[in-house]
Amino acid sequence: MSKIQVMDEILANKIAAGEVVEKTMNVVKELVENSIDASSSEIKIELLDSGIKEVKVIDNGNGMDREDAVLAFSRHATSKLRSLEDLFSIDTLGFRGEALPSIASVSDFTVKTSNGIEGTIIHLSGGKIQDINPTDVRQGTTMTVSHLFYNTPVRLKYLKNLYVELANIIEYVNKMALSYPSIQFTLTNNGKELLHTDGSGSLLKVIHAIYGLEVSKKMMEIDEENEDYHIYGYLGYPEVARSNRSHMTTLVNGRYIRNNELNRIISDSYHTYIPVDKYPILVLNIEVDPLLVDINIHPTKMDIKFSKMDSLKELVTKLISEELKKHTLIPTIKEYHPSNQEFLVKDSIQNIVWPSFPKGENNEKEEKVKLEEVKLDFNEEIVTTTVSDESSLDKGKIKKMYPIGLVHGTYIIAENEDGMFMIDQHAAAERINYEKYFKAMSEKSSNTIGVLFPITIELPNHDYIIVKEHLDLLRDIGFEVEEFGINTLLFRSHPVWLKKGYEEASLRKIIDIIISKETFDYPKFIEKTAITLACKMSIKANDHISLEDMEHLLNTLRECDNPFTCPHGRPTVITYTKYDLEKLFKRAMN
Repeated sequence: MSKIQVMDEILANKIAAGEVVEKTMNVVKELVENSIDASSSEIKIELLDSGIKEVKVIDNGNGMDREDAVLAFSRHATSKLRSLEDLFSIDTLGFRGEALPSIASVSDFTVKTSNGIEGTIIHLSGGKIQDINPTDVRQGTTMTVSHLFYNTPVRLKYLKNLYVELANIIEYVNKMALSYPSIQFTLTNNGKELLHTDGSGSLLKVIHAIYGLEVSKKMMEIDEENEDYHIYGYLGYPEVARSNRSHMTTLVNGRYIRNNELNRIISDSYHTYIPVDKYPILVLNIEVDPLLVDINIHPTKMDIKFSKMDSLKELVTKLISEELKKHTLIPTIKEYHPSNQEFLVKDSIQNIVWPSFPKGENNEKEEKVKLEEVKLDFNEEIVTTTVSDESSLDKGKIKKMYPIGLVHGTYIIAENEDGMFMIDQHAAAERINYEKYFKAMSEKSSNTIGVLFPITIELPNHDYIIVKEHLDLLRDIGFEVEEFGINTLLFRSHPVWLKKGYEEASLRKIIDIIISKETFDYPKFIEKTAITLACKMSIKANDHISLEDMEHLLNTLRECDNPFTCPHGRPTVITYTKYDLEKLFKRAMN
């Protein structure tokens, strides 16, 4: 008897469910994507107990007739691919035909659908059709998934706690709303509304609905293209950066994707504008010929391969860097007033009870999980401010500021007609020196200063070999260097931009950077060198300087390409506008 047998279809679907359905968010994702592919203009997602008890997705899309509704639950049945050639030009969100049968095999599933001519309702349990009946003919589809993993308890116990499951769903629906601003999305959990967009087509309104007024008014609209790609959307100001990448929304032809290389390119474009452990809020919609991308590389379809990554990198880098230079990026101090919306998520899940399915060790103490694990912000104020304000710019520079004094030996207090400014003297000096060093090394200036007593630096033999390989690099940036004895270098002159009295210390730091580089890239080397030297050679906190020195520092800062942040991304300047001051002192009451 043959040992190899063809698996039963229900068993195959349960195995496929292990890849397609890992958590409740995957159920919502697959059902919502089907609704979008059905040309829906309104999609409502209703959850019970974060989707564990029930997920219901209601749309007003094309709907199905009886035959298609039954066939939709057959494995690999799809209306989105007809031939092998179609796989290379996919323009729908779904195409594999695995989602519905996989979900149905591990749940209690009901679909009510109508194409406007006939209506059908189908009930499945564990992947088997129980009932098929006619129903009303309101066009659209309602899919209800109940008791997820009821017949696979080992899968149920590995679900996260209810707060995390709900947070994952909210994050996904947010991404879909940003991807399709012309679709009206509504998300509720246990009857409490968590998100509602108006479907007007305004991306900025969707950003406002998700992030609130303080973020939406600090977004910069972008629109640019080259021969291969068209990019449009919004970039967030550096001051609204977040501590994780989840707020970097990248879309390709309307599909939300997570591509590590693209995220790195975006983060590099914000380099020196935000700290290294922060990430920008943005929405980038990339339009490209489907032939230039491959989305069929992962079951979740969230990763993607680009055929012309260099072209995309050039466009993204240019677009972000140029847009950041156009705007005033000085953070404004605001009073913080907690909104009732901040407690919306807590209210919507505070009465959740875990379903009476078998529990494992991971779920026995769910009631002890604190809401602080999930940080979500909602704000329903209406956007009434413009996205950018360039009134205080003078060809991209800050208006002249007049220093008044120094606080704690660190923060310069200055003023002009717009308000009061506080400047971190170390951060400001870092920015000035960083740009000076970076420009000097980039131009490979030949201006050098000879030293009366040559500087000798002895290195361990393995470090000496690495530095010796890059002696031309040291000469390019202005050092006159030669080999001197065993594992020793002798420096007879140095570039004029090195700080007086710190020549040897600076040189040793440069050598340390050369040694630490496993793979060498000249632009990254000079950037790292400029950042390191700027930090070590700048005015420090508690260095008391005169008003004349303050004025010179502020005037020089104004001439920087980016006067708003230090090379590490920390702000150099923050401000209280004149109106903010009047509000604080109750001179302005509204």
